Amino acid sequence: MSHIAIISSSVRLERNSHRVALYFKQRIKEEHQHTVEILDLNEYQFPVFHERLRLQKDPAADVLAFAESIRKADGVIIVTPEYNGGYPASLKNVVDLLYDEWRRKPIAIATVSDGAFGGSQVITSLQFSLWKIRAWTVPAMFPVPKVREAFDEEGYPKDPEATNKRAQGFLSELYWCMEAAAKMKS
Repeated sequence: MSHIAIISSSVRLERNSHRVALYFKQRIKEEHQHTVEILDLNEYQFPVFHERLRLQKDPAADVLAFAESIRKADGVIIVTPEYNGGYPASLKNVVDLLYDEWRRKPIAIATVSDGAFGGSQVITSLQFSLWKIRAWTVPAMFPVPKVREAFDEEGYPKDPEATNKRAQGFLSELYWCMEAAAKMKS
């Protein structure tokens, strides 16, 4: 059984993107084909890193645990809000923390906003950072406009049929990339 890590990127008070992370965790669990965990950057509350993990002399246990979660994941879903056309510093901090752990890792991006565009402006900047560290960004995206109208606080969609249909295409692309990556390793 393959494993998926979901990074919930926002550390803001009353964050809304976490709703989408909760949705994907539940959706993946319901399929009974993969194990899944949420890596909630709000729970970690990492300091700003001054070095990549491999150059740190005495990394904290939670930093090592985060890196191990990324390393062992067969695929990653990043759920990020869009802040002024970019992604949160908390996400940039952990992207830059690791290097080898991201290499050829299938990563699917879900973007979130309170507005009508669903975080579509953040996709290119995040993809570029991930490409630079040789991650494999999945071509399917999952933009969520007006997130507070689309999902409740527990991650339940207001329109389950339409949301599940969009999510299935998004997850299918991630699963295909995970399977292809596994075949390339063997």
